Amino acid sequence: MPGPDGWDDDADADVPFRPMSISEMLDGSIAGIRRRPRTALGVALAFSAVTQVASSVAAYFFIGNEARDEVTPGVLLRSFGAQMTLAVMGLVLSAYGILVLSGLLAPILGRELVGLPIAPRQAWRDARPRLGRLAATAAVVLLVPLAAMVAPIIPFILLVASSAHPALGVLAAVIGFPVGIALMVWSYILLVLAVPAVVLERTTVVGALRRARVLSKGRWFRTCGTLLLAILITVFMGFFALRIPFLVIQLIFFGVGSDGGSTVGALAVDTAGRIISWAVVLPFDAGVIALLYMDRRMRREGLDLDLRTRGRSAAAVAAAGSGRDGSGASGGSDGDGDAEGDRRADGDDGEGFIDLWRPRPVGAWQGTGTEAGARR
Repeated sequence: MPGPDGWDDDADADVPFRPMSISEMLDGSIAGIRRRPRTALGVALAFSAVTQVASSVAAYFFIGNEARDEVTPGVLLRSFGAQMTLAVMGLVLSAYGILVLSGLLAPILGRELVGLPIAPRQAWRDARPRLGRLAATAAVVLLVPLAAMVAPIIPFILLVASSAHPALGVLAAVIGFPVGIALMVWSYILLVLAVPAVVLERTTVVGALRRARVLSKGRWFRTCGTLLLAILITVFMGFFALRIPFLVIQLIFFGVGSDGGSTVGALAVDTAGRIISWAVVLPFDAGVIALLYMDRRMRREGLDLDLRTRGRSAAAVAAAGSGRDGSGASGGSDGDGDAEGDRRADGDDGEGFIDLWRPRPVGAWQGTGTEAGARR
C-alpha cells in the first residue's frame, strides 16, 4: 500500500519501489505473471506453440525415416548432427522469445513498481511504438554473443576442414571453446539490459546498447548470478517438473513402440508438454531481465529517490509529465519528429509513464558517498 508520500515501498509488496534483492526480483517476476496472466502467458504460449510445433515437425522429417524405424548406434550417430542442429535452433529461438517478452513485460512490471494502474491491453499500448526497435535490439543482444562465441572457434573449424594434425585441432579446441563460451556469457550479460531500456526509455537500438553497458558497469557478477539462478529454476521447471506428467502419458498410452502411429502420438504429447512448459517459464525469465533493469536504474542512478522528489505519487508525476508534453508540443518544434510520433502513439497516460523512465541529466540525483555505495 502506498505510504504517506504516495510511493509503495512496503517490503511485503510484490514489486517494492526500492533496490531489490535477488529473491525479490525472482518473486516479483512470478507476481507479474500472476497479476497479468493473460498478457504474459498468452504471448509466451503463442511463441512456444510456433517454435515447438516447427521443431517437432522438423525433427520428424529432417532426421529421416531410418531413424524412426530403428534405433541402433549407427542410426543415432548419423542423426546426431541433425538432432543437435534442431536443439540449438530451438534454444536460440527460445532465447530470442525471452528477450522480446522481457521488453513487452517491462511496462507492466514498471507500472506495478511505481503503483500505476494497469488497464487491459496496457502492455501493448506501452510497447507498440517500439516493437520494431524491440525486435532489432533483441536480435542484436542475441547475435553479438553468438558471434563472440563462434570467433575463437573458427581456427578449430579451419584446422578440421584442412585435415591438419590432430594435435593442432585439439589445442585449438581446448583454447577456443572455453574462450568462446566466456566471451558469449560476458557480452550477453553486458548487453541484456538494452531490451527493457529500448521500450521504457524510448531510445534507439544503439542508445539502448550504450545504456546497457552503463547500467551493467560494476555489477556484472550480480547480474550474472541473478540470471544464472533464473536459468537453473527454468531448467528444473521446464525440463523436469512440468514435463513429467506428459512423459507419464507417453509411457502409458504409447509405450516404447516404434510403429508410425505410436511415434506420431508420442511426439504430439511431447510437443504439447514442451509448449506448456516453455509458456510458463519464458515469462519468468523475461520478468527477471526487466526487474534487473529497474533494479540497476535505482541502484546506479537513484531512480526511486529521484521520482520521490518529483511528486507525491507516480500518478501525479505521470500526469505532470503528460501535461508538460502536451502543453509544450507547439513550443518544441525543434524536437525530432520520431519522438513526437512516439508521443502521439503513447497517449497522455502512456507518455506520462514513459517520462518516469527517461534518464535525467547526470547529477540530477547525487547521493552521499556512503548512500550511493550502499545502493550500488
